[in-house]
Amino acid sequence: MFKNRKDAGEKLAKSLEKYKAENPLILAIPRGGVEVGLQVARKLKVDFSLIIARKLPFPDNPEAGFGAIAEDGSTFIFENAYYWLSGENIEKIKQQQIAEIDRRIKTLRGGNSLPDMKGRTVILIDDGIAMGSTMKAAIELCKKRGTKKIMVAVPVAGREVAEEIGNKVGELVVLEIPRYFRAVAESYEKWYDVTDEEVLDLLREDVRDQKADKS
Repeated sequence: MFKNRKDAGEKLAKSLEKYKAENPLILAIPRGGVEVGLQVARKLKVDFSLIIARKLPFPDNPEAGFGAIAEDGSTFIFENAYYWLSGENIEKIKQQQIAEIDRRIKTLRGGNSLPDMKGRTVILIDDGIAMGSTMKAAIELCKKRGTKKIMVAVPVAGREVAEEIGNKVGELVVLEIPRYFRAVAESYEKWYDVTDEEVLDLLREDVRDQKADKS
């Protein structure tokens, strides 16, 4: 059990200290992964940015998804999605999420491009992995960018999805794999949906802390 995302990030940072020598690039999936990723980047004193990937939600059940899409168009869709939805509906939902991705890039990343990943170790971070679709889309994006090694590091995940993700990357770090996993939120004492403004506050605080460290 983690107290909150800050606590989870601090614990995850300790488990990743040995990778500091690789000078990894930390890429957090917003919004929930931002505070976790910032704690890791601060501890390791390495580069940090946001990678935008969005779940493709079912029209009648937005909490559930049939896949995900990353900011470069890299897409993961569950094989049986076309039994549930028409190709036309899937494309419509993709376009809706592409629009949201564009908005988040402008709002949360200031419209800036992703950092160059070529030849680097990249650590993808979120506050946990449930179905794994957004993480899979983010992995595909990183593979296309010529990374040296892709790692995924999260506080919590289900056993089956952890195995799936682990087979797609060079290394996987998961602090907790509950025996009966139902939702990421169940591993946190304090859990809530993070807002855009909270993400921006965290990023501004990080900039202030870096300036204070240099002065």
